[in-house]
Amino acid sequence: MSRPIAVAITGGIGAGKSTALASFRRHGAATVSSDEIVHHLIRSDSEVKSALLERFGEEILDSDGAPDRDLIAARVFRDREALDWLEELLHPLVSREYLEWREQLAELPNPPTVCVTEVPLLYEVGGETRFDKVVVVTAPSKLREARRGGRKDDRESRLMPDREKAKRADFVYVNTGTPDELDAWVAGVMATLSH
Repeated sequence: MSRPIAVAITGGIGAGKSTALASFRRHGAATVSSDEIVHHLIRSDSEVKSALLERFGEEILDSDGAPDRDLIAARVFRDREALDWLEELLHPLVSREYLEWREQLAELPNPPTVCVTEVPLLYEVGGETRFDKVVVVTAPSKLREARRGGRKDDRESRLMPDREKAKRADFVYVNTGTPDELDAWVAGVMATLSH
């Protein structure tokens, strides 16, 4: 059974991780983002829903009675303790999901050579050990802030500095150019990984 090379993408908020993930997909990698997994868990996992309701009450439900990510986010980003609780609930489940996804890819008759997972808090939770290679996408803080529409993000203070992430990574991209330049860089990384 040939297992795909497992790659993690990480980096600061607004650095371009999602754009890089889309480029990896275009160049033939199987991809998933931790954000997609969290969305799936919040909507579909009954234990997660029960824990959320117990902690936050029914005001986090949308009109269909499902947990609403925006309402949950509004609660936890004002309350550090609630955010820590949510991350403790979700991180092990997110890891389990992407590890199961990788196993499923390996069992395909024609598995992809590379699979890429976007993991914003990779180093912060010690998740780098679950991957063969790590890609860090970084950009100057002013540019990242501009990409977020000028909004400050207090989540940033909880993240390891990009230069520390870059020291530990296998591949580093400073995303100050065009999407085409990022795409060309990703094509080069894919060529390196595929040989």
